[in-house]
Amino acid sequence: MDKIAIISDVHGNLTALNAVLKDIDSKGISKIYCLGDSVIKCANPDKVIDILRSRCEVILKGNCDEAICKPNVEYGRFWSRDIIGEERANFIYNCPISFEFYMSGHLIRLFHASPFSLEHVFNPMYGNSDTRYNNLVINNPEDLFKNTEFLGKTANDPIPNVIGYGHLHTPNLFRFKNKTIFNVGSVGVPIEMMNDSEDDETNKFSTMASYAYLEGNFDSKKLETFNITLVRVPYQIDTEIKALEASNMPNKEMIIKSLRTAIH
Repeated sequence: MDKIAIISDVHGNLTALNAVLKDIDSKGISKIYCLGDSVIKCANPDKVIDILRSRCEVILKGNCDEAICKPNVEYGRFWSRDIIGEERANFIYNCPISFEFYMSGHLIRLFHASPFSLEHVFNPMYGNSDTRYNNLVINNPEDLFKNTEFLGKTANDPIPNVIGYGHLHTPNLFRFKNKTIFNVGSVGVPIEMMNDSEDDETNKFSTMASYAYLEGNFDSKKLETFNITLVRVPYQIDTEIKALEASNMPNKEMIIKSLRTAIH
């Protein structure tokens, strides 16, 4: 069977990305798709983008990518934008917003957040009513499968039966009305939605980088064996924290806390 690794939300975390790529390589997986948000939060967005461009067959655009990589952003407005430079910013800004393919008879559609925008949220574990996304919440899982104008789809396009996305930073996988929804979590800034204590020693199980890989027959419309595996990878968090501490990134203390505790 073919294998495809799906990663998302690297957010400039070079240490976590290298650990995840090492794990992917150990499984003999060469095809990698990235679901966006390569920038903001951690210290090496330029190096992360360069690695993603060399290793990923598909790179999608996320909401953070959209915000800082859009044209004509003045120097000094975003720390990450200044670091990555104009050529990388232009590349990321022009990445597609969705990608789909067949595998073992399943039509799989990937996007960063939703079929409506780069910021809408579908979160089966947490309501988001107390976050800035409270007006962008998707409550009905069926909405994730819609062919929307945002995706460039019409009523004549086929409906996927598997959806993969990022944005949440918390991995999950479930079935709904004969369809499958999976979230790959975050490589760079993993989050556990209900974590609220910095002193909880079990937080260490949620601070590990996350990704997923699919197994099946690529580009086949014949119904055959198909598998989705969620993976958690430990990495040297202190190494990434040292890189942040050595940088002049504003508000880095908040990111350092999140890396250590998986608290948003």
